[in-house]
Amino acid sequence: MFGGVVGMPYICSKIHIYQYMDIQTIKQQIDEILNGKTDLPQFNQPEHAGVCSAGPLLIGALIVCDNTRKSLSSGSNASGSQGTSPSNWEIDEEQERQLQLWAESEGVWIPEAEEWINENYGKMMAQGAEAKVYGKSGDTHVIKLRTSIYATLGRALEAIALHNYLFPETIMRVIGFTRDKDGLFRVILTQPYIECKRLASKAEIDSMVATKGFHDNGDTTGVNYISDRLHLEDMHPANVFVEELTSSPVCIDCIVKFKR
Repeated sequence: MFGGVVGMPYICSKIHIYQYMDIQTIKQQIDEILNGKTDLPQFNQPEHAGVCSAGPLLIGALIVCDNTRKSLSSGSNASGSQGTSPSNWEIDEEQERQLQLWAESEGVWIPEAEEWINENYGKMMAQGAEAKVYGKSGDTHVIKLRTSIYATLGRALEAIALHNYLFPETIMRVIGFTRDKDGLFRVILTQPYIECKRLASKAEIDSMVATKGFHDNGDTTGVNYISDRLHLEDMHPANVFVEELTSSPVCIDCIVKFKR
């Protein structure tokens, strides 16, 4: 059903009992979202293009994480502990556990993904706080192992969809999930390779985000912006390149989240 990058190993595992929602129900919801029959409530219609462009694995992961969060919150209320909602770390930990079970059931959990990527797609080209980037000369796409710097895994997955909505020229498509050698949960995704002419200037970044409805949030850092619905952060030149072919600024990575 999900498909992936050519060469991805299909990992056979024992069938786990997913705690919060039937596996078949998740598949049906993924199909309904891809076919435009239903929506994920936190996204408006334009943002849904970013959800779908990331592929069915992101949609399934968002469903798993949303249901995990809701179930933890309702369980806390049912136990008579109103006012003591689960903390972000508790939500994050359980979302990681449940998403791994779901990914294993669907054959998209990739143990030792770093070795597999090295063998099939090239060596690590760069590493930042959020992602390890792999590729080789001449490839049109890079592979990223992206970890979460957000409050919960669910918020990190939302950020992928919101990036795709804002920056469709550098769409991220989710192809699997793993843990790295340090035990960090990572999303495996692909992204177009951008030939960098130079780093973008502050003025170019300001102009680019202004066309998308953002303005400087006034925190004096100069790299964080805000719109009616979203926070857009970490928009420094290392994350925004001027592309060689078009001479236009493109964002390859950022922090983006809903205003809550």
